[in-house]
Amino acid sequence: MGAIKEPQPVMLIVGMLTARPALFDAARQALCAAYGPTDYESETLPFDQTTYYDAELGTPIWRRFVAFDRLIAPDALPAIKRHTNELELAWAVDGRRPINLDPGYVSLGKLVLATTKDHSHRLYLGQGIYGEITLGYRDGGWQPWPWTYPDYATADYRAIMHEIRARYRQQLAPAR
Repeated sequence: MGAIKEPQPVMLIVGMLTARPALFDAARQALCAAYGPTDYESETLPFDQTTYYDAELGTPIWRRFVAFDRLIAPDALPAIKRHTNELELAWAVDGRRPINLDPGYVSLGKLVLATTKDHSHRLYLGQGIYGEITLGYRDGGWQPWPWTYPDYATADYRAIMHEIRARYRQQLAPAR
């Protein structure tokens, strides 16, 4: 029988999608008010792997990632997802979100994204939220799974997650 122990804290990330790039700053400010300062912010990237969000968000759609300095317990993810959903609803106009906020976390071995949608490859985390291991860290790099969203499988996104993982790893290192 294995010994029960608490998991290591993880690095909170939020992927943001919008056709109105000025909203990135407003969203980052709202997220920082709740989760503390950011440790990393990506460049703004085109989101062109799917048209899934076009009708709701408009076009063209842009992506930006933020990661937070303060590490979190992995089981905080459902509450964070519920909070980001509340932010999206607060900014909605005529029932349409102007920005999509997708929280998740990076650990040394995986990128987990939170979702409200169940599927065969997702585990229920509580509070109506499921978790998906979107990327696995194997053989020195981030590797996609058959179910990984096409954008997360790109070299650009995996490079961003590599940078976030390096910052996370540095935070875990004992103080010198």
